[in-house]
Amino acid sequence: MSNLWLLILEFMKTGLFAVGGGLATIPFLNEMGVKYGWFTTDTLSTMIAVSESTPGPIGINMATYVGYAVAGPAGAVLATLSIVAPSIVVICIIANYFQKFKNAGIVQMIFAGLKPAVVAFIGAACLNLFISTLLYTKKGISGGIAEFFNWKCIILLAVLLALKQKFPKVHPIAFIVAAAAAGVVFSF
Repeated sequence: MSNLWLLILEFMKTGLFAVGGGLATIPFLNEMGVKYGWFTTDTLSTMIAVSESTPGPIGINMATYVGYAVAGPAGAVLATLSIVAPSIVVICIIANYFQKFKNAGIVQMIFAGLKPAVVAFIGAACLNLFISTLLYTKKGISGGIAEFFNWKCIILLAVLLALKQKFPKVHPIAFIVAAAAAGVVFSF
């Protein structure tokens, strides 16, 4: 099967099952990277950073990024359309019937059941991002536990959190730019 068809199928699956927003797509993307070798965990961290710092929904931005990396401009367009197509179809179907059934007990129970799943997806994505960014999971610990931690990233995180605490009114883009500059200067 060609990469274009794989992109379409994988992003349609992601668009259908990644309930809860863009961060819920991260476990699906991680699975794609492992399954097809399209990108590494480190590349996924970069994709998240780029997708978060560009305008638009993170899930769609990441689909575009992966599609372009795997199959060029055609891949970018097809991955983007594939991730949004299931949502559009489902929303049209739901909108047609929601008014009739919005107060039904089963509908309320479904929404109540989805909330913990969304929290679990986002929590898993955050944990995965935390581990891949702040820890060296691929290295063996030969010189001690200190080698296990990515100290540059931990220090940068601590500095940015302290600055955000001290200057809460500074726009988040300023912190994103500062983190990107630190990454370039200190070779993260």
